[in-house]
Amino acid sequence: MTVTVDLDHRPPVSFYLSVGLVAGSIIALQIGIMRIFSVGSWAHFGSLVVSLAMFGFGLTSAVMCVGKGWFERHWQGAIKGSLFAFGPLMVVCNLLAQQVPFNAIFLISDPMQKWRLLANFVLYFLPFLAGALYLGTVFLKAQKTFNRVYFADLVGSGLCGLSVLLAMYFYRPDDLIMAPLLLWLAGGLLWFVALGDRGGMLAIVAVAVLSAAVHYVAPGALGIPKLAVSDYKGVAYARKFPDNKRTYERTTPFGYLEVYSSSYLHFAPGLSDNAAFNLPKMPSNAYLGLYIDSEGPAGVIKDLPADETAYFKYLPMYYPYLLKKDPNTFVVQFGGGLSTAVALKSGSSHVTVAEGNPALLTAFRADKGLRDFTGDILNNPKVSVIDYDGRLYLAHTLNRYDIIDLSLADSAGLSSPGGFSIVEKYAYTREAMSSYMRALKPGGVLAVTLWNKEEPPKSVLKLYATMVAAARDVSGPDVARDFYTVSSYLSTATVLYKRGGFTAEEIEALNAHSKAMSFDVIYYPGLKVDEGELPQILQDYHDQFFFSGAPADPTAPKESEPHDKPPPGVATAGSTTEEAKDAGPPVPRVPATVLGRLAWHYLIDGGWQKVADEYVFDTRVLTNHQPYFAAYIKVKDLLKFTDRLELVQDEWGYLLLWATLGIASIFALTLVLFPVVFGWRTIFSRYPGKFGTMIYFLCLGLGYIIVEVGMISHFILALSNATVSASVMITGMLVFSGIGSFFSERYLDRARSVMPKVFLAIFVILALYAFTIDYALDWIGTLPYALRIVLCLLLLLPPAFLMGFPMPTAMTTLGRLGKDHMFLWAWGINGCFSVIGAALVPIVATSFGLPAVVLVGALAYLVALPAFFSVLMPLSAARPSVA
Repeated sequence: MTVTVDLDHRPPVSFYLSVGLVAGSIIALQIGIMRIFSVGSWAHFGSLVVSLAMFGFGLTSAVMCVGKGWFERHWQGAIKGSLFAFGPLMVVCNLLAQQVPFNAIFLISDPMQKWRLLANFVLYFLPFLAGALYLGTVFLKAQKTFNRVYFADLVGSGLCGLSVLLAMYFYRPDDLIMAPLLLWLAGGLLWFVALGDRGGMLAIVAVAVLSAAVHYVAPGALGIPKLAVSDYKGVAYARKFPDNKRTYERTTPFGYLEVYSSSYLHFAPGLSDNAAFNLPKMPSNAYLGLYIDSEGPAGVIKDLPADETAYFKYLPMYYPYLLKKDPNTFVVQFGGGLSTAVALKSGSSHVTVAEGNPALLTAFRADKGLRDFTGDILNNPKVSVIDYDGRLYLAHTLNRYDIIDLSLADSAGLSSPGGFSIVEKYAYTREAMSSYMRALKPGGVLAVTLWNKEEPPKSVLKLYATMVAAARDVSGPDVARDFYTVSSYLSTATVLYKRGGFTAEEIEALNAHSKAMSFDVIYYPGLKVDEGELPQILQDYHDQFFFSGAPADPTAPKESEPHDKPPPGVATAGSTTEEAKDAGPPVPRVPATVLGRLAWHYLIDGGWQKVADEYVFDTRVLTNHQPYFAAYIKVKDLLKFTDRLELVQDEWGYLLLWATLGIASIFALTLVLFPVVFGWRTIFSRYPGKFGTMIYFLCLGLGYIIVEVGMISHFILALSNATVSASVMITGMLVFSGIGSFFSERYLDRARSVMPKVFLAIFVILALYAFTIDYALDWIGTLPYALRIVLCLLLLLPPAFLMGFPMPTAMTTLGRLGKDHMFLWAWGINGCFSVIGAALVPIVATSFGLPAVVLVGALAYLVALPAFFSVLMPLSAARPSVA
């Protein structure tokens, strides 16, 4: 068959649609893999695998650069082969990856886990390689009209990314791979339509049907899972209970929700051990387990009868109700409804509850099983529901409350194994805490409960420092009487803040309750501490990780103590026999508890910064610019931890970012230099402006992805959900950049004068956004959800539209100047450094803040400005392009 389609000058519309859909299927595959890892393992491992797999683009460009002549001669076969391979590889590689028993928990202790992680990388690398080969060959054939092809690529990717978001309503996570498969099928069909190849159309439909059959039939026939859930995910435990029953299931972009019932489920965070001894009757089968993306459980408590409500007094959330009778209460996050139940059963006259996850509200409002179990809690006449984040509501409302409760909101990850992911926790930032405190009535109480399962303590120290900083923003420098703090070792910590300060009578009542519950009192006004204990505690925690030499015996007596202690009742020097008889058993000294008390002492009286500097982990205040309960390892100590990773398993999410950055940098430099080394004499020695061109595309690759990923974190402020924020950002950035790419063709002849202005405009807009966009997003977050999405997209329009100009302008210029090899090389540089940029974002964000991320992206575009003139350098007339 003779192909007469002119892809260089007048390609048909079906050609552009094919490019958009296949590019979109690549984006959809990335999102799908991330969802699979989120549900089956941990999202940051998915990020690592996807980041490295995306080097398929770099490898493709390197090979095509060296073998350009072959690809120009066999472009039809290369495109057809890559198309036929892409779809089946998606399904088969994903299915095989689920059979590789990779478990992050044993990454250090089991050497095989490293090879299994590598196997995941290789398996997911293959479909991206096929997709990259299709796009690379298309770009090569249509380089003189690259602006339009790039427009189709970006717009198709953006719209298809949004379609995957919608597909999450219909496909369970184990079937989500069908979304990119369908997009691939549509793109492949349109490619063969563009070429008038009916045989190709029939063949690709047959391959798609076979691929779908493998996905749906093979697991059942072979007895293998479509999605393997780690044994260390919360839902895996529930599924192993003998009497487990899944009572609710729903898949949405806001998470894969499951609810399980079992007599083995016992949630009760921070429940006093004394409850079992003092309560005449403990509630039986009191909880359902709520799991989102297999994480949990968040406890869903049943509607307890009146004779069992005394149970609530043994929970740390009960503290503020000791002081307030018939309060008007605000619950910052509904979650599984435990805090709302405590508020109602503790006598609240009215409870306003906020929840930013629409899927949770739908579950508790619409599912009969949940409504019956909880007593239809959300339809209780005493309850009002705010359907967006509580922190945003309290920042803008004029209403004031007696009690504001923030209990375990967004903190399930703080009690999960496998390494904490780098996730924004805006509910706990200094700005959020200030909003909560200002929304209290005079004498009102803010109660914050956080998981306290770390040894040495990390999260709770950040919480303490954040709340004290917020209190000073609201009440001034003297906040000594405003706090009361208790904790249970390796369970929970609760901080009470009272606007106006606690009275002596209130402190006495709180202390009495703490004693009755056997909770550790960490701080109250007037609590005395021994500052002399601090140096030893700091040294002990430092030595726990960095001790050199033979470890000391922790059970050995101190040098200052006698080695032979007298028997009970025998007096020692300086004491009487009566004192020895009356002295009870010594109170055990728990270093984490003592450090908590010392932390409050220095936070209130001054000197905390010096303590924080000497502490082994980073305990900086959470802010909207750095909203992370993560990245506790100080950058200066990173290398020290490389041979003792088993001691910091909860930091693997952060450490993997550095690993990804290192591996990505090595891969990128290798793939970028590969064509230069092997083609220097025959190719690159003939091209002027090589170094400047490399800098230009390096900056574009870094700048674009840094802005995109950084803005995703910013937009969570308004959209409240990382998946939705990512989908909206990806859609907006790519579509608007695609439109910019289309319009950039008009300015090709004036690029030398127009592009510097474009670069300066991008820099100014991004620099402005870095420090001001949060204020707009805070307001947008209080509006109806659909309107929030529209306004977020409008915010993206100016920078994204202009960011669509630099790449196609330079690529088209290279094509028209005859720098064919450099055209492919530049595409590879852009792709490789995009992966580096994606790994760099969370490192910059945790170290310097989200505004710094956007500023780094802005600077990358500013550096690209002078490098652009290297792209414009023509070939010497005496040295034409070599094919």
